[in-house]
Amino acid sequence: MEPVRLPDGNLEHLDATVRQLLDQSAEQARQLDNLSAPAGSPFAGFPPGPAMPAPAPAPRPILELEGEEFESEVDTLTDWVEGFLMDTYGDEVSTAAPWCLQWQEHEDVLAWLHALWLAYHQHKEPDAGLAGMAVWHRDFLTHTMAAIRAPGGPLSACMTDPDRPAHRILPGPQRSARRTSASTPDIGEASA
Repeated sequence: MEPVRLPDGNLEHLDATVRQLLDQSAEQARQLDNLSAPAGSPFAGFPPGPAMPAPAPAPRPILELEGEEFESEVDTLTDWVEGFLMDTYGDEVSTAAPWCLQWQEHEDVLAWLHALWLAYHQHKEPDAGLAGMAVWHRDFLTHTMAAIRAPGGPLSACMTDPDRPAHRILPGPQRSARRTSASTPDIGEASA
């Protein structure tokens, strides 16, 4: 290869460019010297960057919430259930698909619908991909609605005819004898 020859007019521009590169290199060398000073962290010499936003708190199941936090979550969930879910997916009320206008008082239904709502928000996000909502329908909506509106489900003693609103909470299972005896000490154990 033969050397490249430049006309004299371009040498001044080339000289200025070389000087600028040398100045940048010297500045980078100073920065590297600052970084290499032992300070406990390999990044100690870096100036602080922009503050990272605090991660959003992980959503908690609604039945773990208390007080104002619980009430606020129930209000928001109610808006979604009554303004979107039941309007869109509620179908008709019948003995095969009961409903309750006071569904918030059924703790199990409240927990199911809250989980469905959280999944809805997760699956409508762009990072859920194009199939996000289809996954929500298949894996969450269909199963949840079938469980809470089943003929023998938690709302089965409530409204089965839209013309006759009803609300009744069925009693849950009783505690087992083992659990009952473990929580109340025997008279002989208490005096010993």
